Amino acid sequence: MSRLIVVVDQKKDWTAYYPTEDLMTFQEYLELPDDNKEARTQVINLCKSYSYLRYGYYCSLLAEARGHHVIPSVKTINNLRSKALYSLDLDELNKALDSIYQTSPQASPQLTTKIFFGTTPIDRLKEWARQLFESFPAPILEVQFSRHDKWLIDSIKAVSLQNLNEDEETQFANAFDTYSKKIWRKPRLKKKYRYDLAILHNPNEAMAPSNTSALKKFIRAGRQLGIDVDLIEKKDYVRLAEYDALFIRETTSLTDHTFRFAKKAESESMIVIDDPTSIMRCTNKIYLADLLRTHKIPSPKTIIITRDQKNAIDLVAQEVGFPAVLKIPDGSFSRGVLRVEKAEDFQAKADQLLKQSALLLVQEYLYTDFDWRIGILNHKAIFACRYYMAKNHWQIYNHASGKTVAGHFDTLPTYEVPKRILSTALAAAKHIGDGLYGVDLKEKDGKAYVIEVNDNPNVDSGIEDKYLGDELYRIIMEDFLRRLEKKRSV
Repeated sequence: MSRLIVVVDQKKDWTAYYPTEDLMTFQEYLELPDDNKEARTQVINLCKSYSYLRYGYYCSLLAEARGHHVIPSVKTINNLRSKALYSLDLDELNKALDSIYQTSPQASPQLTTKIFFGTTPIDRLKEWARQLFESFPAPILEVQFSRHDKWLIDSIKAVSLQNLNEDEETQFANAFDTYSKKIWRKPRLKKKYRYDLAILHNPNEAMAPSNTSALKKFIRAGRQLGIDVDLIEKKDYVRLAEYDALFIRETTSLTDHTFRFAKKAESESMIVIDDPTSIMRCTNKIYLADLLRTHKIPSPKTIIITRDQKNAIDLVAQEVGFPAVLKIPDGSFSRGVLRVEKAEDFQAKADQLLKQSALLLVQEYLYTDFDWRIGILNHKAIFACRYYMAKNHWQIYNHASGKTVAGHFDTLPTYEVPKRILSTALAAAKHIGDGLYGVDLKEKDGKAYVIEVNDNPNVDSGIEDKYLGDELYRIIMEDFLRRLEKKRSV
């Protein structure tokens, strides 16, 4: 259960709002005894000034030193001090802002608004305000933006309670109430859990890494080990810091919220699987191909081509041969992958994929009846599957009919996997990190070839757990427990 502390310079700064027992002055926070190390503490820093070496700055500095989760963080305070620093994070916000006002014009060429805990009374800016808060988590932000050739943010600054008029005080109170309710989590069960873990999932994802039954088994396994497990979604970003660990069970991408969740968890010193580095290394096949080549890990012959390459067909014929496989760098579940049977078909299929990416991988085609998938956690193999090709298709997943059709599978104990498969999979995963990975391999003429390493491997009830059953979920939750205990001991 989280503890909330609201810090102000003086108690009178809070007179416009309902009394709360969670309120304390900076002096009281400074003298706060460290008598409850088990509870996660959330600090809302509402001091008058966040300027360097003022109370607001020291409040956030002390909170971070004490292991408390605080908004604004010292990083946010420092970034907001200089437009040269925070402007680095404005590209997406500016694009979103311009899109809003291009489709819904604004008469005035300049506007100023306040954002309270990521909320605003301006309907058209509600989603934009949430995105702003994700980038600059601070209780109250004042934003100025204006129309040039495009709508652009001119300035962002954190402001204090004393800068609010009566209407804004009401808006702040409502936003504070909503935000604090997300923090004040009441214990859902009488049993005391030592740690809290969040599983990020999307209940509407068609091909999620874990099905509903698997998620329930993760929850049960965690609670048996003293870890309370919650399912969270994209909308729960602001709640993330109330947990000790994050387990991402949603298809990851560098360009969506899954990567932001991973980065946020890492910045809060949480245990996180998948960690941002693993996501970055695994989701881009260009990086992965180079990594495997550098470390001399067997993989199909692979070259990289660009949109402007003139001799691509000749190079493919010489280096890879036909048939060949074309891949966009960040495809998943067999999407963005095409097979080219002969040189005459190459350019048309390459052009099709080059509309999505400036670079393509061209890979040697190795026909096999199935692909191996070795699940690896902390440098150890924990499950093994053989995924067979979809009927009358050369891939495991066939999307051609408009609906996804998958091939059959079988699951077996890792000790029955050929040694060359296991050792090659472990060697590949070693260069990614110590997280949870799914290494895909083909076996041809007695040799193992790594096709890719997945940072977010499927763990589905009825498939990957077919051999180990509930023990598979316990193994993964035990590793979270090990990491949490190690962190606590440090």
